[in-house]
Amino acid sequence: QVQLVESGGGLVQAGGSLRLSCAASVWIFRLNTMGWYRQAPGKQRELVASVTSGGGTNYADSVRGRFTTSRDSPKNTLYLQMNSLKPEDTAVYYCNAVPPGGHSWGQGTQVTVSS
Repeated sequence: QVQLVESGGGLVQAGGSLRLSCAASVWIFRLNTMGWYRQAPGKQRELVASVTSGGGTNYADSVRGRFTTSRDSPKNTLYLQMNSLKPEDTAVYYCNAVPPGGHSWGQGTQVTVSS
């Protein structure tokens, strides 16, 4: 059972790029706005990007202009293209519905940006 499985994280130098993927169960993905959240050490989990079922997107101020999220509905997959990465983007990145409601969180994928 898929539920939410994130992948694509890694270690990258500042200014670099990464593309995250999230495979989601169809019952979470199809009718919901989906989002990317991140949690840095010692901080609360925050929503950084979201995309509606119709394709409309929204971004936190901290990532706007650098991150792009998209969804592939036939594949029930969510993407996050991250460019011009900064050390402060270092965190574990998760996907989930917006709001998450009762959906369980996946294991996340670690993104580490070195200066």
